[in-house]
Amino acid sequence: MIFLRSSAVIFLVCAVAFVPATAAKSHPTRPATVSDANAYKGAIIMDAATGSVLFEDHADLVNPPASMTKLMTFLVIHDKLQSGTLTLATPVKITVADAKMGGTQVFLDPRETFSVEELIYAMMIQSANDAAHALARAGAGSVPAFVELMNAKAHELGMVHTTFRSPHGLPPPSRRIADGDLTTPRDFALLSRYVLQHTDVLKYTSVQTRAFGPNRAKGPQRMINHNKLLGKVAGVDGLKTGFTEGAGYCISVTALRNNRRVVVVIMGSFGPHGEVDKGHARDLKAIEMLDRGFASLAPGGPAFTMQPGPAPEPSPITAAPTSPADGSPAIKFALPPPKK
Repeated sequence: MIFLRSSAVIFLVCAVAFVPATAAKSHPTRPATVSDANAYKGAIIMDAATGSVLFEDHADLVNPPASMTKLMTFLVIHDKLQSGTLTLATPVKITVADAKMGGTQVFLDPRETFSVEELIYAMMIQSANDAAHALARAGAGSVPAFVELMNAKAHELGMVHTTFRSPHGLPPPSRRIADGDLTTPRDFALLSRYVLQHTDVLKYTSVQTRAFGPNRAKGPQRMINHNKLLGKVAGVDGLKTGFTEGAGYCISVTALRNNRRVVVVIMGSFGPHGEVDKGHARDLKAIEMLDRGFASLAPGGPAFTMQPGPAPEPSPITAAPTSPADGSPAIKFALPPPKK
């Protein structure tokens, strides 16, 4: 696969598909690509090797993380795998509550049973809310008990402005932002760095497309990763996107170049006039910030290295193909055009 230079991607996409209605803010150290006022409410760039902050702008602003929440769900499940409470092959019987989650899903049915690992793929690639709900039940016996573990882990990692109330990031029944999951770009960068160092999260978040449920009666569902930068921007291999009307478009994205790794977190992104733009402005800003992050790394600094614990037991689907079962090609990279 041929990677495009990130700067070339920015120029091409901006020239063809996105022309901001207002000029970018004037700032001596910021490339004038997408106005920060429109691109996010808060953002941060972090060196994954050292934890050093390379850039921040309203990094402690509290905002809903939407489906980025599933990254903490993954971490708690990983802890259960490490302790032996679960294995990747543990069967999870689907319940009516799982099937009724709504939003983005893999349409789980109460008559079905899937392995923990297959549900992890569904949660991290398809961002399936039903899979996240099922994993939470399997991990702690109930969703409320699992959410307690999520918050305990957040406290352990020093995520001082974070409160989780769900394993999936959907808005609360009240639709009040204060009643849902809340975090900050800084807190989420801490989480992202930790999972990169201590887990095999990239095994899941780097997959662009995969078939879910190959033995289902109606055939497998083709899952396509919501991270549109995968495979098209040099080094990008994770982590998680999210969107709700209250949260805006969010992304925690990482890339590895020349053994150096950068994490970018963007929260609360909308289009040039505050409109829903399918993550267009967010993705452009993420590309720009990845380039900025790598340019800001001190020469000769430490390479990124993982510090994992014991590897989880393998499951039967670990070596399954990551392309669709019918052999059709993966979707090509194309940022959506702005709404007219």
